[in-house]
Amino acid sequence: MPLTHRIEQAISAAIATAQGADRAAPPQLASALEYAVTPGGARIRPTICLSVALACGDDKPQMSNAAATAIELIHCASLVHDDMPCFDNADVRRGKPTVHLAYSEPLALLTGDSLIIAAFDVLARAADADPARAITLIRILAESTGMPGGICAGQGWESEDKIDLSAYHKAKTGALFTAATRMGAAAAGEEHDAWTELGARIGEAFQVADDLRDALYDEDALGKPAMQDQINGRPNAVSALGVKGAIRRLEDILSGAIASIPSCPGEAALCDMVRKTAERLTPVVPAHQTV
Repeated sequence: MPLTHRIEQAISAAIATAQGADRAAPPQLASALEYAVTPGGARIRPTICLSVALACGDDKPQMSNAAATAIELIHCASLVHDDMPCFDNADVRRGKPTVHLAYSEPLALLTGDSLIIAAFDVLARAADADPARAITLIRILAESTGMPGGICAGQGWESEDKIDLSAYHKAKTGALFTAATRMGAAAAGEEHDAWTELGARIGEAFQVADDLRDALYDEDALGKPAMQDQINGRPNAVSALGVKGAIRRLEDILSGAIASIPSCPGEAALCDMVRKTAERLTPVVPAHQTV
């Protein structure tokens, strides 16, 4: 089964469960859950997770599917919350109105909360196949979601007077990429700590690439508001290194990511996946842009 279809099928099943098809549930909130995860964007994190699982043998696909789905649900929850007026106050996400505009602020808050709970529910249900692996996956995802080093901590840094830039980037952007590689390995029954560096490097690359796209592209190209780093005064690679310097940094990080891949049966295929991810991440500098 192609990874894209496998990912979408697993996410759809998780959303259907969260919507409570077999019981009475608030219709608007149920609708908002699906709205928040579709269209799915690039699904980079679950793709990385499944790619690592496949490279490690993928002996229990239901565990890998659960891991990939849980990561994406957490990611989508973070986008719903990030877009709200108390944070970025964004109007557009993936080319359509953000959840708080489409459904209201209270429902956006509940949508994000419900997606987080759904993510952990997916992993808990997977325990029927392998309790030990499921517990490991739950622990990894919890570390990558909450305090002190998960995406909640990353968002929290934006409310501090003095930002630890390294900790900020590792938490806000890197945490779920590290979770993706570690959970992919754990879902396949492999030692997950060996995969931390790969996830960290991909996460750092994604952050630099995101900084570049925010600075170089307009809202139509991004599918969300542009120039948010400059508008919100957020630290970013372009302001620190310039466009050329940020692109060089991105290339160096991605080279290191490939070199960090642990020896495994699917190493060659995984290297190819990272290269293709690099091609997607690296932005094309518009002709009119001064670098």
